[in-house]
Amino acid sequence: MAHVLDSSSVNFKMDPVVLDLGQRFVDAGYELSLVGGPVRDLFLGRISPDLDFTTDATPDQTIAVIKKWADTFWEIGRAFGTIGMRKAGFQIEITTYRAEAYDPESRKPVVAFGTSLIDDLQRRDFTINAMALRLPALELIDPFGGIRDLHASILATPGAPEASFSDDPLRMMRAARFSSQLGVTVRDDVRLAMTQMAERIKIISAERVRDELTKLITGARPRVGIDLVVDTGLAEFVLPEVSALRLEADEHHRHKDVYQHSLQVLEQAAQLETGPDGPVPGPDFVLRFAALMHDVGKPATRRFEPGGAVSFRHHDLVGAKLTTKRMKALRFDNDTIKAVAKLVELHMRFYGYGDAGWSDSAVRRYVTDAGPLLERLHRLTRSDVTTRNQRKADRLSFAYDDLEDRIAALAEQESLNAIRPDLDGAQIMELLGLKPGPVVGRAYKFLLEERMEHGPLAHDEAVSKLRAWWAEQPESATAVELSNIEES
Repeated sequence: MAHVLDSSSVNFKMDPVVLDLGQRFVDAGYELSLVGGPVRDLFLGRISPDLDFTTDATPDQTIAVIKKWADTFWEIGRAFGTIGMRKAGFQIEITTYRAEAYDPESRKPVVAFGTSLIDDLQRRDFTINAMALRLPALELIDPFGGIRDLHASILATPGAPEASFSDDPLRMMRAARFSSQLGVTVRDDVRLAMTQMAERIKIISAERVRDELTKLITGARPRVGIDLVVDTGLAEFVLPEVSALRLEADEHHRHKDVYQHSLQVLEQAAQLETGPDGPVPGPDFVLRFAALMHDVGKPATRRFEPGGAVSFRHHDLVGAKLTTKRMKALRFDNDTIKAVAKLVELHMRFYGYGDAGWSDSAVRRYVTDAGPLLERLHRLTRSDVTTRNQRKADRLSFAYDDLEDRIAALAEQESLNAIRPDLDGAQIMELLGLKPGPVVGRAYKFLLEERMEHGPLAHDEAVSKLRAWWAEQPESATAVELSNIEES
C-alpha cells in the first residue's frame, strides 16, 4: 500500500534536513526512504533525534552523496551496509536494502544487499516498524498493514513469526520491550513462536539482551513486558531468577504469590518516581530493577516451619548475591550492579521499626548504609507493601513516615548525608604518632562507630575517646616499649 502522506494529519512537521537528504539521493539517481521506528513514531506524534533511512545505493554510493553534506560521518557498520553520520543535531543511519539471517549456530548475521524496498521491509521485525516514507515525495509505503496494527495496538510480524525470530532471535525480546514501551498486545501467533523458539535467544550476545531488557524495564508498562518474557519461557534463559519466583503454592497457601507480588512492587515503584527535578527522576532503571529482583532470594530460602509458618530467612542477602551474578552475566556496568544489589540487600532493613523503634544510632546506620541510594530505598520499601490488609498497610506506612521524619530531623542536626568521624586520618596519625597503615584504619573505624552511636562529638571529647581506645591496643604498649628502649 502506498499513498502520499499529509503531514498535518499526523501532527508531524518534517524537518528540512530529512527532505534535503531525500532530494540529494533522488538527484543522484537513487531511492531514499525514512524507515522503521521514526516512521512509527511519526504516527504516535513523537520526534526522534535518531533517524534511520534505507536506500538502493551501495555504501560507497551513499558516501559519495553525503560526504560533503554531513557534519561528520563514519563507516563502522559498512560491512552491514550502514553508513552513520550527524547533521544539524540529528544522528542518521543510512542502510542499503538488505537481506540478513542468522546462522543457527552463530551470533553473526549473514548479510546480502537487496534492490527492493518491499523486500527490505518484509525482513524487518514487526509490521509497525515495516513502514517507509519515500523521500522527498512523502509517499507512505505500508505493504504489511503497519498503520492498521498500530491503531489496533497489535504487534505482528510482516511474515511468519518463526522466520522473523529465526533471522534474529533478539526480536523476541524486542516484542516484550514494545509491549512495555508502546502498550501493544502481542498477537497469538507471535506469542506462540516466542514460546516455541525461546531457547534460541541463547545465541544472542549478553550485551544486546541487556539493552533490550533495560528498555523494557524503563518502559511505560514494565509489568506487562516482564510477564510476557516469563510466560513465553524467555526468562528461563534471560532472567531465570524471576521465573523461579513462581513458587509452587503449598497446599495450605501459607505465603503470597511471590512472582505476582514482585510485579506489583515493580509497578508501584515506577509510580513513586519523580519528575526531572525530583530526587528519583523517572524512568529509573536502578529502582525498577531492584523492585523486580528484591525477592529473588526467596526460592532458595523458603522453609516450612513446624508451627505452619513459612520463612525466607536471609533472602535479602541471598537475593543480592543472585542479582549481582545475573547482572554480571548480562554485562551491566559495575556501578549499576552495585546499586541494584545494594537496594536488594537493604530492602528488609526497615521491617521491625514500627514495632521496636530504633535508636538514633540505628537511624544513622540506615542512612549511611543506603548512602546515595536513600531516596530509592525509601521508594522501594514503600512499594514492597502489597498486602490487602488495610490496617497492616496503614501501620507500615505510618511507621515509614515516622522514620523519614526522624531522618529529616537528624539530618538537620548532623549532616547525615556525609557522616564522618570527628577526627580525620591526619589528625589520628598526629595524635597517636602513627604512620599510615592498618592501625590508623582501625582507629578511624572506632571513631566512626562512636559517631554513629552518639552523634557528633566535641573535638576534645573525640580526642579523649581516641586516646582511651589507643591505650587498650597492643600496638600502644609496643610503642611505649620501643620508646623506653630508645631513651635508655
